Amino acid sequence: MKGKPDISIILPCYNPPLNWDKIVLESFNTLSSAFSDKSLELIIVNDGTDKNQIQEEIKFLKNEIDTFNFAEHTENKGKGSAIRTGVNLAKGDFIIYTDIDFPYTVKSIQDLYSTSLSNCDVVLGHRDTSYYSHTPWARKVISKSLRFSLKTLLRLPTDDSQCGLKGFNQKGKEIFLQTKIDRFLFDLEFIKLASKNGLNVQNCEVQLKEGVVFSKVNIKILLREGLNFLKIFFR
Repeated sequence: MKGKPDISIILPCYNPPLNWDKIVLESFNTLSSAFSDKSLELIIVNDGTDKNQIQEEIKFLKNEIDTFNFAEHTENKGKGSAIRTGVNLAKGDFIIYTDIDFPYTVKSIQDLYSTSLSNCDVVLGHRDTSYYSHTPWARKVISKSLRFSLKTLLRLPTDDSQCGLKGFNQKGKEIFLQTKIDRFLFDLEFIKLASKNGLNVQNCEVQLKEGVVFSKVNIKILLREGLNFLKIFFR
């Protein structure tokens, strides 16, 4: 690819599922076809997974994708930290981040980008009520509690800060790189900063693919994030 890409796709990677490299390649190729008039780059940031466990998969992706870029943390720092590393490397005019298993539909990603074309700086994926029909009990309680807090306490432009699909332009990139939180609530910090700095933030309804498997909630990390919530509230 000559020149800078139109869109950068960032995927944080930590102990990925079996055959994740095949999922990434298939998903990226499908996206490239869907955005046939745009150039895409793919950035994966390894957040502390033992390099020996993913070395062959990274080599495979480098051979298959011309616009592939790879970075890594020697120890696990958290999803927020990994995505900041990727955002810092991103060359695209528009940046999208999601999870390593590409859990959202191609149409959702297309809609996210289309929303950005309406003079929008930051586009937030927003999951509808069907999301909860396949969600484990603990994750459902946490998600609904956080949504209630966003509506009543922070008064942000969304009640779904933790949706794992978001995109932003260069103004959004500048704000995202100002975030400090490394784990669960980095999304919330980003939205708060974007809103506080007057960026045009819009929501876009998105859907999960069929058969998405949810990761377990780490209670220890969740408890530590309570302090980060207070920091965001008073920031």
